[in-house]
Amino acid sequence: MSVLRMAAAAAPFDRDVEGDFARIEKLVAEARAEGVGLLALPEAALGGYLVNLDGGAEGPPALDPGGPEIRRLAAIAGDLVVTAGYCEREGDRRYNSAVCVSGDGVLGHHRKVHQPLSENASYGAGQGFAAFDTPVGRLGMMICYDKAFPESARALALDGAQIGICLSAWPGSRTNPSADLAEDRWKRRFDLFDRARALENQIVWLSANQSGAFGDLRFVAGAKVVDPGGEVLADTGVGEGLAIAGLDVERALATARRSMAHLADRRPAAYPDSVA
Repeated sequence: MSVLRMAAAAAPFDRDVEGDFARIEKLVAEARAEGVGLLALPEAALGGYLVNLDGGAEGPPALDPGGPEIRRLAAIAGDLVVTAGYCEREGDRRYNSAVCVSGDGVLGHHRKVHQPLSENASYGAGQGFAAFDTPVGRLGMMICYDKAFPESARALALDGAQIGICLSAWPGSRTNPSADLAEDRWKRRFDLFDRARALENQIVWLSANQSGAFGDLRFVAGAKVVDPGGEVLADTGVGEGLAIAGLDVERALATARRSMAHLADRRPAAYPDSVA
């Protein structure tokens, strides 16, 4: 039996990249002290997210995926596997991206595919989903709105991902917001997507999110660890912190898939090509 301790963070990040690194160092130290091997940090952990979703807003600093900031993140990760979001620069294009690192360097990378509201005014779109191997298992990453589309997580699960990681800067509702974030309808959607994506694919799920407020946005936090049956093992609620849980991942997946195996029982010939 090999138990992996996993953590998903709910934390605030902004344009002060040095301050962001200080916060990341603190979170990594807290996770390491708890025996965590895999830590998920939110979308836009390096440089913060957009100040609003109306288009044309000034974005975070664009970073080179092979540059000093990503190398610094890997050095901080050390013996942990860490995922974090950042604004990626490729030529004159910018992407909302996620990177997975350890002290050995970059292990995986993802560009956000699905763009809500006017996010496409600030970022280019990614073109796909792919799982990758790490010292803690085979992982798959997505960013925020990606998880609203079942095909995203399904693509990762079919590519062998044992653990799906969603990095978000998910805010509360733009219309008729609730004074209590715990009752906000966008918070309920955030939580439902996390549980559904884990259950329908029978994979472990880590959900990291921004907390606090930035610009016009008030983030719902809600970092959590979900098992392959869709049960929430740890959750930060609407506050800042780490959701930490331990699980024998291979055993949990085998148990969940023992009787009804959602991936193995698929009937691709019955589906339109677009969803097969």
